[in-house]
Amino acid sequence: MSAPVLVACAHGTRNPTGRRLIAELALAAREQRPGLVTTAAFVDVQPPTVVDVVAGLAAEGRPAVVVPLLLSGGYHVHVDIAGAVADAEGAVAARPLGPDPRLVAVLLDRLAEAGADPHDPRTAVVLAAAGSSDPRSVADVENTAGLLQRSWAGPVTTGYGSAARPPVPDAVAAARRAGAERVVLASYLLAPGHFHDKLIGAGADLVTAPLLPDARIAAVLLDRYDAAVAPAPDGAAAARR
Repeated sequence: MSAPVLVACAHGTRNPTGRRLIAELALAAREQRPGLVTTAAFVDVQPPTVVDVVAGLAAEGRPAVVVPLLLSGGYHVHVDIAGAVADAEGAVAARPLGPDPRLVAVLLDRLAEAGADPHDPRTAVVLAAAGSSDPRSVADVENTAGLLQRSWAGPVTTGYGSAARPPVPDAVAAARRAGAERVVLASYLLAPGHFHDKLIGAGADLVTAPLLPDARIAAVLLDRYDAAVAPAPDGAAAARR
């Protein structure tokens, strides 16, 4: 039996660079796993929709694993993607890319590239995420901030582009009130687009580049796929029954 199709499901963006980097992420996963069939889908902004892609594969009798190209679990993961696979024979959803220590390693590299010093206790980092009203998404971002804090001497807090609190400018202002001499926005976004554009005017001293491109993210993508394909251990299967 052939391996399930990897459906790389991103949010979608009108930014041409963002579109290119997301497409290249799926290609990088294919390069790391020769022979793996991949296709793209989106939950918003651009076609094809994840519903249409999954339904089309199911109609052809082809099993699929939808891997969210999203950094935390929120509405798009738990509603849009979960709904797309719910009634599709042979389709399953993997967990999102984050949290993951490899993403934190990429964040640290982006911070260094921007000129921030991880050993300076006076440099605060605000982890800037897109945001979601789903508390599970907020918890995932907070988890990532906690992982980043292990390698950062100054304080690490979170800020959001929408839905969740605090908004990024408020988080930057709060870091300054707390005594930071320098505030750096760590862009917790995969690629350029609407949310990254908003970071420039948020009042920070530095803003990092998004996470892509980076081969480690393709490795995370493949790990999420493998975990969804692998049969559950006997204990887990029994627990579900």
